[in-house]
Amino acid sequence: MAAALVQGQGTRVGFYSRTCPQAESIVQKTVNSHFQSNPAIAPGLLRMHFHDCFVQGCDASILIDGSSTEKTAGPNRLLRGYDVIDDAKTQLEAACPGVVSCADILALAARDSVVLTKGLVWKVPTGRRDGRVSLASNVNNLPGPRDSVEVQKKKFADKGLNDQDLVTLVGGHTIGTAACQAFRYRLYNFSTTTANGADTSMDATFVTQLQALCPANGDASRRVALDTGSSNTFDASYFTNLKNGRGVLESDQRLWTDASTKTFVQRFLGVRGLLGLNFNLEFGRSMVKMSNIGVKTGTQGEIRKVCSAIN
Repeated sequence: MAAALVQGQGTRVGFYSRTCPQAESIVQKTVNSHFQSNPAIAPGLLRMHFHDCFVQGCDASILIDGSSTEKTAGPNRLLRGYDVIDDAKTQLEAACPGVVSCADILALAARDSVVLTKGLVWKVPTGRRDGRVSLASNVNNLPGPRDSVEVQKKKFADKGLNDQDLVTLVGGHTIGTAACQAFRYRLYNFSTTTANGADTSMDATFVTQLQALCPANGDASRRVALDTGSSNTFDASYFTNLKNGRGVLESDQRLWTDASTKTFVQRFLGVRGLLGLNFNLEFGRSMVKMSNIGVKTGTQGEIRKVCSAIN
């Protein structure tokens, strides 16, 4: 199925093997170099690829500069890693001018980021071309931290992704952080049934920890780990945190409280009586599906010379 999807979209593993054989290693070395000085670029690049694919397809439209482009929209303003893509593009243009797309650089960089944080490697189909349209108003259909499971399911289904892909890809929150402003509302005056007013689906001790990090009138931009205790390692501990009421984002915690998605969380955790799933293995498979959403190939789009500007 995955192979058919890949071929059907016109992308393939090793697309640059003759036209720019060093393409993947140049991207890998660039990501590694930036990661050594700033590990936060790993979750940043992973999110960036996700945010790109969910808006206009995986066409690097998220990278284009302008007053009202995707890059300026709320969910994308705090993303880290734009400089990594620019750096890789500069090197690729020197080695193979006009050959490697920015969309492919982003797909490869996302994979390399997972590997650098101890995740499993997977083969990334390449051959995408870059889009020319980038509008902040199109970013509205990105999954958001307050989305119900039904809303999340619909947003993923609209892109050809099923419920297992949803739980798997959201599991990418095993690395990285969120700003207090994305979840602080859950900690104060959220519920009338808890003494502290917090979301009842949260572990009480965890609420206290988060309230200390994100006071009601404190710095809304302060960053907090999404996978408590393991935010720099790509692993299934994120799902253990959901089971224990330690999901930072409301949309994440709902994956445990909703029966239809809870089963997949349990399978990643190896709950007895259910067919187990290997998170790292499944993540690569779901990423390949996601990275083929709405791709432009052949004569569609263009190969940008500079990733932040249309040719």
